[in-house]
Amino acid sequence: MLFVGINPSLRSAEVGHHFARPGNRFWPTLHAAGFTSRRLAPHEDAELPAHGIGVTNLAFRPTRAAAELSQQELRDGAVALERTVRRHTPRLVAVVGLGAYRVAFSRPRAAMGLQEDPIGGRPVWVLPNPSGLNAHYKPADFARLYAEARRYAERLAGSRRNGSSASP
Repeated sequence: MLFVGINPSLRSAEVGHHFARPGNRFWPTLHAAGFTSRRLAPHEDAELPAHGIGVTNLAFRPTRAAAELSQQELRDGAVALERTVRRHTPRLVAVVGLGAYRVAFSRPRAAMGLQEDPIGGRPVWVLPNPSGLNAHYKPADFARLYAEARRYAERLAGSRRNGSSASP
């Protein structure tokens, strides 16, 4: 599964690790949703591939808040992400940030969850941004929504093993 953040925080850029800003709920959410057997810390992000997880961003310019990115930066990131997904073929692409997804992929009516349109030929699931700046979701909400995406990805793996189509 490939998690796609919006862009690095200033803290993530400073320390060189994903989702490193204090208050970011990505790491506790991964554990609570069943992706990892224990709560990892940002400096342990190199362990994610062992759990079948990759992480990238739509934009690579660090900012204090994602709202500082231009629409063009997000659209350019969508084009680059398409290439990345085609090259690595993750089972599922999980974009963390509905607003950024809507802008980047010109899907103004997109909602959380499984999307109709793939990225790079792979299914897409939109999840809430785990940033501490996103106060709309509680930890239990994050765990439930991320676990739904995990279960969907696991079903895709099962369909591949059984010889059936991996398409949603």
